[in-house]
Amino acid sequence: MPISCSEKLVSVVVPAYNGEATLSETLWSARAQTHAQLEVIVVDDGSTDRTPEIVQSHANADPRIRYVRQDNAGVAAARNTGARLSKGEFLAPIDSDDLWHKTKIERQLEAFEHGAPEVGVVYTWFALIDDESRIIHTKHSPDYAGWVLPVLAEFNFVGNGSAPLIRMDAFRNTSGYDPSLRGRGGEGCEDWKLYCELAEKYQYAVVPSHLTGYRSLPHNMSANVAAMLRSRDLATADLLPRHPELKSKFHLGRNRLSRFMLHRALRRGGAREISRVIRAMASFDPKFLGQTIAGLPFEISELVRSKYKAEGVGRNPHYAEFLVRCRA
Repeated sequence: MPISCSEKLVSVVVPAYNGEATLSETLWSARAQTHAQLEVIVVDDGSTDRTPEIVQSHANADPRIRYVRQDNAGVAAARNTGARLSKGEFLAPIDSDDLWHKTKIERQLEAFEHGAPEVGVVYTWFALIDDESRIIHTKHSPDYAGWVLPVLAEFNFVGNGSAPLIRMDAFRNTSGYDPSLRGRGGEGCEDWKLYCELAEKYQYAVVPSHLTGYRSLPHNMSANVAAMLRSRDLATADLLPRHPELKSKFHLGRNRLSRFMLHRALRRGGAREISRVIRAMASFDPKFLGQTIAGLPFEISELVRSKYKAEGVGRNPHYAEFLVRCRA
């Protein structure tokens, strides 16, 4: 009789670079999973803070945790290192500042159990959280499933690098996370590029619940406007030759990301950031920039109303309240 997914080993890979402020809580959320058949591989990407001590304190209490150190090479290389060392049949990446609900892995494995044989990825919805693990909003609720490459070409509906659970054989049937994006000056879209490669060969499924806590911080990689847009362009240039039929969707997706970046810059009120986004939009699609600027008076009024403060950051509960936290 085949072993059910509930009994199979899941490899949790945590890339970490100077993550002492959030890493311990991330590891607690992994350790607290109701699916206990885990190995947790923390790949220290050349940290200079207390990352090694934090991991060691968890490893002393939980033998499922393994610490690996490498010279700083970027998040893609760190994720690939963890995947290469993994022994599980499923890969569960989580960034060192994100969190999981205690049932995340269990429910994703159930989706694999009941899904089609072609399913290679199961993702969850995410709650956006702040630096104190308070929920900012839970607006993310896509329901895309099956063969989703055309949708991914337009936008990254998975949303972050901590939401998916991936069949390990599917992951190893791709080129992995692309470390060359960093070397080419475009770090940031490694997860989106991988999701597209997976979608070329495998179906997607979704657990429609906010089981991932995605942290929004000013120093997040996605906050670097120039690098993020260049990363999208580089990744698209690699993917497009295999899918010329999706050219218009890739183009639309780049414009969609640019507009999102502009909205975020307007929320933050940084003149330099706003200027960078506008220049990037002008060089890529001047017509779209004109359309966007024409609609800004209405959009700005909407943005002011939807600022994080208005969302109730101070009133929403801590995401950590949903975790089982077995502190010593």
